Amino acid sequence: MITKKIIANKLLAYLQHHVSLADLVEWAEQSLLNSSYEDDEAHTIRNILSHLGLADVKAFGLEWKDCESMMVHLGFKLEVKALAVA
Repeated sequence: MITKKIIANKLLAYLQHHVSLADLVEWAEQSLLNSSYEDDEAHTIRNILSHLGLADVKAFGLEWKDCESMMVHLGFKLEVKALAVA
C-alpha cells in the first residue's frame, strides 16, 4: 500500500541523490499501475504520483518548488542544510 509517508521518503531520497530521476519516475509509474493507496479523499497520492511519473518529460519536469509543494501536500516541510565540503 502506498502512503503519503512512502512517497515523501522516496521524494526525499531523490532530493538527496540516493535515487535518480529515472528511478523515481519508474517507481511512480509502477506505483500508479500496481498499487493500492491509503485512504485519500483529496486524491493527493494519485496526483503526486502522476506528476512524478511525468517528471522526465521536459514539458513537465521536476523543480525544487514542485518538490516543496508536494512535500507540503504530503504533510512535510523541506528544509535546506549546507555542509562544508572537506
